[in-house]
Amino acid sequence: MTGSSRTPAASGTLHVYATPAELIEGAAKWLVEHIEASEDRYALALSGGSTPKPLYERLARPDLASRIDWQRVHLFWGDERFVPHDHPDSNYRMAKQALIDHVPIPPANVHPVPTDGTPESAAQRYARTLRDFYGTEKLDINRPLFDVNLLGIGDDGHTASLFPGAPQLLEEKEWAVAVVGQKSEPRITLTYPVLDSADTVLFLAQGAAKRDPIARARRHDARTPAGLVAPRGDLLWFVDKAAAPPQ
Repeated sequence: MTGSSRTPAASGTLHVYATPAELIEGAAKWLVEHIEASEDRYALALSGGSTPKPLYERLARPDLASRIDWQRVHLFWGDERFVPHDHPDSNYRMAKQALIDHVPIPPANVHPVPTDGTPESAAQRYARTLRDFYGTEKLDINRPLFDVNLLGIGDDGHTASLFPGAPQLLEEKEWAVAVVGQKSEPRITLTYPVLDSADTVLFLAQGAAKRDPIARARRHDARTPAGLVAPRGDLLWFVDKAAAPPQ
C-alpha cells in the first residue's frame, strides 16, 4: 500500500538556514509572528522527535513567550507513542518539559493523546476530542482544524506515525487511528485528512540524513508518506543547509 491515490500538494516553499541554531530561531520567530497575526483561538499541532525540542525550548524563553497570548492557544499532537505520559518516549512529556511547563497556557488548552486502555480506543477518544474542538463531525476544506500543523520527516520518509507501506496511509474516514506492528511500540496517529486540515503545514528538518527523504517528499514519491501530505493551505519546509535537497 502506498497511498498514491492521494492528490499531492505543490512541493511547498523551502526555507533554508545555514545552521541548526539559525533554523530553530527562524522557525520560532515565524511561528510567533503567525500567532500574533491570528485572531480568536489558535490551534497548533505539535510534532515529536528530537528536532522540534529546541524549537519548543526557544518558544518558552521569555522574549518570545511573552509575545504569545497563551490564553487562546490550543495544543494538539500529530502522533503519540502508546506509553504513559511520564514515559521518556512520550511526545507529550517532551513538549511538557520543553514548553508547556514554562508558559502560562491554561491546562484545558492542552490536548494530549490518551495512552490508556487500548491503542484503538485511545485513537477513537482522541478523534472525539478533535471533533468536539472543531465543532462538527466532518472536516470542511474551507475551515481548517489547525492554524499550524508542525510535522517532521523520518529517514524513511515517514511523518507523524504514517510509515511507508502501512495500511494507515489509505485511511480517509477516521480522524485518528492506532498503528500496531510498524514499530516496537504501538502508536496513535492522525490521518491524512486531519493532517491536511491546516492553514499551514510546516515541516521542520535538519541533518544530512534528511536530504534524500525531503527530496523524495517534494517530488511526491508515492513511497514517501511525508510527500503525500496535501494541506488545504500553505506547505512550508524549514530546513538547515545539511538537509536542503538540490535545487
